[in-house]
Amino acid sequence: YYILQQQLEMDMKIMLDPQNISNTAVLKQQNYETRLPLITKKKSAPMCSQKIGKGHTVSNLWGLPASHHMGSPLPLLEEDRTKGILSLTELRLIPPAAKITLQTPPVVSKAAPFHEFHKQHKKSAEAIYGKYSSSKGNIAPLPSSSSTVSARKSKPAWTYPAQQLESDLQIPSQTQDLCFDCDIAVYHGTIDQKAPGFLAFKQHYCLSWKSIVFFLEHTEKLLKDYAVPLATINCKKLAEVASDFELNENPTKSDILTVIKNQSTVEKILNRPGQRYKGQGGTEMAATKIQTTWRCYQARKAYVRFRQQQWASGVIAISWLLHNHMARVKKTLKESRQRHLENFYIRAKHLAANWNRIRTSRRTIIHIPSLGYSQGIREHIPGLALQQNMQMGRLCDILDANVDVIYICPLHLSEELLQYYNKLLGLQAAVRSGKPEDMGDLQDRFKILTPEAINSFPKHHMCLATQLKYSPKTIKRIKILIQSKDAYIIGGVPHKDDLAVADMLNVPILGSVPEVAHLYSTKSGSKRIFTSACVPTPPGESDIYNNEQMISALSQLILDNMEVRRWLFKVNDEFGGNGTAYCDIILHLKCYHWVQKERQRYSPEIWSKKWAHEPALVKISQELPGLLAQHVQPVNEKRFPTWEKFLQTFLSQGGVIEAFPLSENVTNLTVDMLIEPTGKIKIVSSGDQLHADGPLRSSGTTIPQCSVDPAVLNSLCLKIGETCKSKGVLGYFSVDFVTFIHPQTMEQQVWATDLDLCYSDQLALTQLMLYMTDGNLDCRSSRFEVSLGSNKMKSQRIQHEERKTPSPVSNRCAVASSQLRHSSLSVIYYNVLLQMCKARGVGFDLQEKQGTVFILYEDQQRYRLGMITIGEDLQGVLMTFARNLFIIHQEISAPNMQGETNFKMAIQDIEAILGITAENKLKLEEERPLKADALKE
Repeated sequence: YYILQQQLEMDMKIMLDPQNISNTAVLKQQNYETRLPLITKKKSAPMCSQKIGKGHTVSNLWGLPASHHMGSPLPLLEEDRTKGILSLTELRLIPPAAKITLQTPPVVSKAAPFHEFHKQHKKSAEAIYGKYSSSKGNIAPLPSSSSTVSARKSKPAWTYPAQQLESDLQIPSQTQDLCFDCDIAVYHGTIDQKAPGFLAFKQHYCLSWKSIVFFLEHTEKLLKDYAVPLATINCKKLAEVASDFELNENPTKSDILTVIKNQSTVEKILNRPGQRYKGQGGTEMAATKIQTTWRCYQARKAYVRFRQQQWASGVIAISWLLHNHMARVKKTLKESRQRHLENFYIRAKHLAANWNRIRTSRRTIIHIPSLGYSQGIREHIPGLALQQNMQMGRLCDILDANVDVIYICPLHLSEELLQYYNKLLGLQAAVRSGKPEDMGDLQDRFKILTPEAINSFPKHHMCLATQLKYSPKTIKRIKILIQSKDAYIIGGVPHKDDLAVADMLNVPILGSVPEVAHLYSTKSGSKRIFTSACVPTPPGESDIYNNEQMISALSQLILDNMEVRRWLFKVNDEFGGNGTAYCDIILHLKCYHWVQKERQRYSPEIWSKKWAHEPALVKISQELPGLLAQHVQPVNEKRFPTWEKFLQTFLSQGGVIEAFPLSENVTNLTVDMLIEPTGKIKIVSSGDQLHADGPLRSSGTTIPQCSVDPAVLNSLCLKIGETCKSKGVLGYFSVDFVTFIHPQTMEQQVWATDLDLCYSDQLALTQLMLYMTDGNLDCRSSRFEVSLGSNKMKSQRIQHEERKTPSPVSNRCAVASSQLRHSSLSVIYYNVLLQMCKARGVGFDLQEKQGTVFILYEDQQRYRLGMITIGEDLQGVLMTFARNLFIIHQEISAPNMQGETNFKMAIQDIEAILGITAENKLKLEEERPLKADALKE
C-alpha cells in the first residue's frame, strides 16, 4: 500500500507539472509504469494550447480557504494558505488524494447542451463568459436562454475529490477546450480586476496567471506613466506573450505594445514629446530631467573644456618634442656636413699635393653627372633622370690607358644599350689602326652602375648624388672597385650630398665647394666674376629682388642705351635658358620719340647729368609696367605661361637685366675650362652654339669655335679663370660668350654672358669626338687635328723609302648635339634605327675618321638622342648633319603624322649658318686681291 501511495503521489506530481526536469527524468526510466484510466474518444471543439506559466510568484492567485480537509498530515500556516493550491501540492503539504474544498471553485460544472453538427462551433467564448463592456465593464447579455438560466443557478460550496480533479485534468471539459478570446480595457493605466470578463480571463489562465499578472503590472505602470486614457489589451495575445518571459526579465515597451489592440493610438501618445511628464510622477520626472539636463550640460561643458586643454597640452607637448627632435637632427646634420666639408678640404689638399703623380699614373675616375640644383628647380625639370644622363661621353676618359671609369647612371640601361656602348668604346684600337677587325673589348676598363635608390624615390626629384648616398649596395661595390687605387670624383652641379658620398668613399672631389659653385653660377654671381675679371659684358643690372628696383633699373638702362632694341630678363638660379624672357621695348615704348627729342635738346655733357634725366625717367617708369605685362615673352612658355608668373619667380629668386646684342647676326659660343688642383688653368673645349629651340637656348655646338679670334678668346678666358681661382673655384666650368659686329663701329665685340661651374654637355661631346678620332683639340689655336691611319695601310716599302715617321695630319670639324628630340623615335627600336641609318649611308668611317656617331640615353621612352658628325670643313659637316636629321625624320615619320620634334628648327639654324658662312667666304675672296695689291705696292 505504501508503494502504491508513493507512486500515486508521483503520478499526481507529474500531471500537475509535466515540464519539470526531474519529472521528465522519472518518466524516461524503463521500469516506471503508470496506469492510466481508459478514456473513451469523443469529438470536441479544438482546444487552444496552453503553456505552463513561468515568472514571479504572485499573491493574487486563488487562496486556499480557511477550512480545509481535516486529514491533512501537516498543519498549515496563514502564509502558506495564501500561496495557492499548486504551491502547497508541490511542497507536499497536501496529499494528492486529499479532498479539497474551494470557496470559489475554478471550474463551474453544468450540463453541456448538445447541438447539431453545423451549430457546434458557432458558440464562442463570448456566449460562455460574456464580453467586457468598454464603457462600464458589465457582462454582455448571453444569446442563449439555457445558458443564462444555467449561469444564474446558485453556487453552493463544492467538494472536489482528487480522483475527479485528476480525471478532469486528463479529460478537459468543453469549457476548457474553447479558445478564450476577449479584450481587457485599461482606463488611465488601471484594470478593473472585479470585472466579470477579467475574472473569467483569470479563471481560464489560472496555471500561467503569475506571468500574466507580472506582465500586466508593467503594462499598467507604462500606461500610467504616460497618462494613456484608454488602451485595449488582447487577452489571447497577452497570454501568448506573457508566457515567453523568464524570471527577472522585464518586458520592454515594444513587447507591451504588441498586446494592445489600439497600438497605433497608444504609440502616438507614448511618442508625443513631454507626454511622460503628464503621467504619474510626471512632476518629479520633469524636475529630474531638468536637473539631469543641466548637470549634463555643465559636465559636458567642463569635459569639452578639459578635452580642449588636454588636446592643447598634447599639441604643445608633441610640438615641443618635435622641435627638440628637429633641433637634434639639424644639429647632427650640421655637424656631419661640417665634418664632410673639413674632410673635403683635407682630401683636396692631398689631391693638390699629389696631382702631378696621380694624373700620370694608374687611377680611377668616378663620374657622377648629378644636377644638384635646389629642390624647387629640380621639380620643374622635365625628365630629370634623363637630363642627368646626357653626358655618356664621360666614359671616353678611358682614352688614357691609365684611366678606369666608373660611371654612375641615373637610369636602368638595358642589355641592348650596354652592348652598344661596349662596342662603341671597343673601337679604340680600330680607330688608331684604321682596321675594324682590331676592335677590342674594354669592359674591364669602365663600369656603369645604377644606384638602387632610384626605385625607392621615383617621384622625389632627388639629384643623382642624393640617390647614390642612399644606395649602400652601390657604395659598397664602388669601394671594392677602387680598393688600393688612386681615385677621385668628377661631379656635375655640386650638391652637399656630393661631399657625403666622397666622405663615404674616402676619395677627393675634383670640383668646387657646393656653396661657392651655387653662388657664382647664378646670373648675378657670374656678373660679379666678370666685373672682377674686367671682361666686357652686356649693359645691364644684377641682383634685382623687387619690382620698384626692376622698373627703376630698367628705365635707367633704356635711357643710357637708347640704341638697344631688346632687353633680356634672366632668373638667377635657372639654367639652359629656362629662366629667360625678352622684350623688344623700343618698338612698344610710346614715349621713345619724346625721349630722343629731350636728348637732342641737351649737349652730351649736360645729358650725362642726372637732373636732365628726371622727366624722361618718370615717363618711362610710368609706361613700363603695362608694357612689360603685355609684350614680355618667356623662352619657356610651359614653365612661365604669363609675365606675372615669370615676374614672381624673377623677384623671389633674384635676377639680372641685360641688353641683347645690337646686331641681327649674333653668335653664341661656349668655352670649357679646367682649374687643376695645382692651380693650373686649361681650356679643354670650345664651340659655337646651335639653336634648335629658339635663339636663346643652346641645343648643340660646332667644334672648334671659329667665330672669335683664338687669341682674344684665350685672353678673356684666362682672366675669368684667374678670377674664379681666386674665389675658390676648382675643377671644370664653362663660360658663355656672345659675339657680333657693332653696327656703328663695325668692329667685332665679345661679351661674357654666363658662367656655369660644372661639367658641361659640350665637354662630354668633345670627349666622345676625341675618342672616335684619336685626335687633338688645340683650343689656343682653335684647331682640331687627326692623324689618318689610311696612309699606314699603303705599301710598307714606300713608307720605308720615304722614311715618313710622322703620320699625316688632317683638320677636322664636328657638329654635336645632345638635345635632339623627336616623338616618333619612340615607335622604333634603336637597332632598327641604326640599320636604317646604315642603309641610307649614315655611319662612321674608321680610316677617314669622319662620319656620324649616335649617343643613346635610354630605351624606355626613346624620344631623345645625341649625334656627332665629323668632317673636313665646317660647311660640309653642317650639311651632313642637316642631311642626317632629314633622313631620320623622313624614315620615322608618316606624311600625316610628323610628330613633335626640334629637327626642323635645327635644320633652319644650320641653313642660316651656312648662308653666313657662304657670305663670309665671298668677302674673303674679295679681300684677298686687295691685300695682294697692297703688298705689291
